[in-house]
Amino acid sequence: MKAKLLASSVAIALALTATSASAVNFTGYFRSGVGVSQDGSTQSWMIPYVGRLGNEADTYTEIGLGQELYNKGGKTFYVDSMLSMNSDGSNDWEATGDANDATFALRQFNIQAKGLIEASPEAVVWAGKRYYQRHDLHIIDSKYWNVSGAGAGVENIKAGDGAFAVAWIRNDADKLNVNYADLRYAGLKPWEGAWAEVGIDYAIGNATDAQDEAATYEDFKNSVMLTAELSQYFASSGINEKFVLQYADKGLAHNMIDQGGGWYDVWSGDNSDAKGYRFINNGDMPLGDKFYVNYVFTYGKAEKHADWTDNTELISLVGRAHYQWTEIMKTVVEAGTFTKETEYTSGTSYKDAGQKYTIAQAWSAGKGFWARPELRVYASYLKDGGDGENLTFNGSTDDNTMNFGVQAEAWW
Repeated sequence: MKAKLLASSVAIALALTATSASAVNFTGYFRSGVGVSQDGSTQSWMIPYVGRLGNEADTYTEIGLGQELYNKGGKTFYVDSMLSMNSDGSNDWEATGDANDATFALRQFNIQAKGLIEASPEAVVWAGKRYYQRHDLHIIDSKYWNVSGAGAGVENIKAGDGAFAVAWIRNDADKLNVNYADLRYAGLKPWEGAWAEVGIDYAIGNATDAQDEAATYEDFKNSVMLTAELSQYFASSGINEKFVLQYADKGLAHNMIDQGGGWYDVWSGDNSDAKGYRFINNGDMPLGDKFYVNYVFTYGKAEKHADWTDNTELISLVGRAHYQWTEIMKTVVEAGTFTKETEYTSGTSYKDAGQKYTIAQAWSAGKGFWARPELRVYASYLKDGGDGENLTFNGSTDDNTMNFGVQAEAWW
């Protein structure tokens, strides 16, 4: 089935290119490489809490093809598509269905039309499957605002300095049909160099009659997530700072302590009384011509988000810095630490904690933190510092490990 889906998607994408090859937009992302640890292959661990550099063991790619198919009288129609592939990178031949599977997925396929609303000619009406305005934190590979899936909506409805966007998106949880109503206002400019966005996501569970009669999902209620974001750009230094505040309840509350972006939890038990909040600070700081720093600080707390759980508190800090030796060569270091402590209704508690430290020599296509493609040679030390024995690594025999490897990363 996966192979048929892939073949059909590629055929459609090729048909798009046949219309007008010069008009096709080709976009993508990939990461891949080779690595070892003290006991076998690279061991990736707690990436959203301690950082991703030198802590990724997979091959992952996204390939996007899009084309404008109509442009007349101020009205346009654009088709966008994206395929993805993920594997553990352990073999030359990694096909769907083999022991070392490669997983293929159709991540985006949608139509975006502009000029259909006379009162707001810049508004975009869309329908299909898409990544919907995802907000991410690159160094921890986390999307803190991510309600994506199949849906429809209207975005870029101009109002004042900014614009409204409204969408209906489906993203089921287990066998429970979940629909999201998403409303955002972006582009508010409270002062010079500042940019703000606010939004509300409302998750609506739509159980079948049989599920209602069996009380399968009776504890899973409609849930809300509120997000407010403020970014500040300092033109004199090139520094960007971002501050995010979020609140969520019921099935969305767990996102505040899992570095999630909006998926509904039906796996952890009764969350009808759950609530949580999160604060994120992300800084992107070029300090002179040769030194660059990017960091992510997260504080989150969720209450009653799972059976027998009173509350969980998360603190995480990850920083990546590099020194630019030449136009294309740099030395990169990344350090991350976290604690995640859960208190149970029984009065007991448990703490997850750990650190990761990475050094890498890198060569990239130009200067700066975001320059890609990039080749890296890295070494990482990972340490599980939680309660108990925590023999996480090397076949559950050690609480620490070392990774060594070479990785490539690119986006275009």
